[in-house]
Amino acid sequence: MDSVALLRLFPLVLLLQWVSVTGKQTYIVHMRHQDKPSSFATHHDWYSSDLQSLSSSTTSDALLYSYTTAYHGFAASLDPDQVESLRRSDSVLGVYEDTVYTLHTTRTPEFLGLNTESGLWAGHNTEDLDQASHDVIVGLLDTGVWPESKSFDDSGMPEIPIRWRGECESGPDFSPKVCNKKLIGARSFAKGYHMASGSSYLKKSREVESPRDRDGHGTHTASTAAGSQVANASLLGYASGTARGMATHARVAAYKVCWSIGCFGSDILAGIDRAISDGVDVLSLSLGGGSAPYFRDTIAIGAFAAMERGIFVSCSAGNSGPSRASLANVAPWIMTVGAGTLDRDFPAYAVLGSKIRYTGVSLYSGQGMGNKPVGLVYDKGNNSSTSMCLPGSLQPEFVRGKVVVCDRGINARVEKGAVVRDAGGVGMILANTAVSGEELVADSHLLPAVAVGRKAGDMIREYVRSDPNPTALLRFGGTVLDVRPSPVVAAFSSRGPNLVTPQILKPDVIGPGVNILAAWSEAVGPTGLEKDTRKTQFNIMSGTSMSCPHISGLAALLKAAHPDWSPSAIKSALMTTAYTQDNAKSPLRDAAGGAFSNPWAHGAGHVDPHKALSPGLIYDISTDEYIAFLCSLDYTIEHVQAISKHPNVTCSTKFSDPGELNYPSFSVVFGNKRVVRYTRELTNVGAAGSVYDVAVSAPSMVTVAVKPKKLVFKDVGEKQRYTVTFVAKKSAARTARSDFGYIVWSNAQYQVRSPVAFAWTQLVRV
Repeated sequence: MDSVALLRLFPLVLLLQWVSVTGKQTYIVHMRHQDKPSSFATHHDWYSSDLQSLSSSTTSDALLYSYTTAYHGFAASLDPDQVESLRRSDSVLGVYEDTVYTLHTTRTPEFLGLNTESGLWAGHNTEDLDQASHDVIVGLLDTGVWPESKSFDDSGMPEIPIRWRGECESGPDFSPKVCNKKLIGARSFAKGYHMASGSSYLKKSREVESPRDRDGHGTHTASTAAGSQVANASLLGYASGTARGMATHARVAAYKVCWSIGCFGSDILAGIDRAISDGVDVLSLSLGGGSAPYFRDTIAIGAFAAMERGIFVSCSAGNSGPSRASLANVAPWIMTVGAGTLDRDFPAYAVLGSKIRYTGVSLYSGQGMGNKPVGLVYDKGNNSSTSMCLPGSLQPEFVRGKVVVCDRGINARVEKGAVVRDAGGVGMILANTAVSGEELVADSHLLPAVAVGRKAGDMIREYVRSDPNPTALLRFGGTVLDVRPSPVVAAFSSRGPNLVTPQILKPDVIGPGVNILAAWSEAVGPTGLEKDTRKTQFNIMSGTSMSCPHISGLAALLKAAHPDWSPSAIKSALMTTAYTQDNAKSPLRDAAGGAFSNPWAHGAGHVDPHKALSPGLIYDISTDEYIAFLCSLDYTIEHVQAISKHPNVTCSTKFSDPGELNYPSFSVVFGNKRVVRYTRELTNVGAAGSVYDVAVSAPSMVTVAVKPKKLVFKDVGEKQRYTVTFVAKKSAARTARSDFGYIVWSNAQYQVRSPVAFAWTQLVRV
């Protein structure tokens, strides 16, 4: 979130320092898989031989990973001359620098309707679904796992599925015995990280290379997706209740690919490669980078291989909102997840000397300030570092004994509180600026602190400037439920449009991602700061990192209920049944400005697990259709082969427009055309004899025609096609603005809804 920019920069700085010292860097090499000479028993032998032939000085450890399923090729530590030699080889399709990715850092099940005692799933026996969930394995690529957490208790779970091929790796701080029938696998991948941080002059000591989570993020996401039920869970008294994951009976496999300086593409690819061969059913990745063509996107390439093997891949959209076109992980075979709020809040109050009380949020759990107001200060000055409370910016004589107003932005919110405390301040009001709007994210601060929105922040700043003796008192209100309106789209949640493929609407959906309680690593305090010595078994965090595993867990439930459904069928069910009205019966709102949200922020809407289990109709997509989609992009055959791992691809079948993919949503880019026509195919997963009628909503400058207007499905599994024609009216001048609508196929039982985004100008494609 606020610290994402710094997080992105930090690993790159270290990496550049390492390269400057050694001259070597990690590269991912894409090979012509079918070119392996018969004299080599394995592809690994071939790659090793190729590297040995490059230079007499090439050491045996230059080959970091040989990829078998997620990618055709290997990762190696190479100098510039070796890179050039490889690029000249006929068997090498491409040589790419390793990429650094960053993490997209109890009430939830009830909010999603998963805690009802009876009638949990319409038409499905709850007991049967729980039983089926035992066979579903959720793999998480993250910072590892804290196996001792109660969220990974395996009481009552049957034996591990015999098809499971994974294992629990041992490490200096990790015994294989800590795994069980719930946490069935734990591995770590650190060779890319090791190469980037291996220089002896780097100040940061090397981490223990094991699956143990010393960050907390991986434990939080794993327990959110598939954690067991834990009674009396809370963060230092906040959000108390029963903590549980989405798929409480599913299995968990942890793949540690993220380290203190980031998550390296070579390690991520190795993690996906192993997860596929281990036998996971769902892959969850709460991490990402910027936008890149799919053939340069490590996650997209690995996810394609997973999808082809029937594995559902869910990824976070990123925390770079509310900026336009800020999405990560936009490949159409990935479920791209944005974040919304829950109906639970943690109110806190800033009571000023003017007797005005401003409401904000906080997870502060210490002694508090007492009942006596103290001085309130805000140093705008010429140097924004002081108003933002950056490390070393506050003068102790100015803030000692006072409450300090800090502007939100640049560094982590909890770090600002630590800066105030270290300078002698007794409290903090964390005030939003225009970037974050009215979005409030609660934190477990080290000193009494209240986060307020931009409007309240502006009034508090004005009070400090205008009152000769400004004072404040901070109070804390605990946990409040049934907050309205909710959900609200989080301001930090990354937004469309999709710069890689404008004709594919992203994000796909939103899920709960603000103030989420889940399990935590006991190796780190709840703020993650080194000076935070508190220990807690649960923590409350916010980010699309938190919304992603919610959808991963829901996908596991759908997989249990419908073992024969493809990943695209599961995705379609979650998208077409998503809702776009909040609990106050109003269209979803956007926390960034308070206005109504749109599909570039919330995609198809907020997930609804009940309806997704029985969606009526689905938009299914085969591997061949995804390849035809790739062929419709401006990629070479080699690029398409790099993504698909199909060496015989010729692109003889391709779409005339990428938007022809049978996607559950529409993104219409008129560009120089006035007419855009797409055909979609729906598969009946409801009852035989189902009949659906279409309804359309579109902006005034577009006419939409759907043929036919009625679909009749005689049988279950039957497929029917329809064509939709979008026409931009002549009076509609080409404009940079966008607009939205929807297409709904419905009958008495089902509503199968697809959002439509309209753009009149061609976006710049990455």
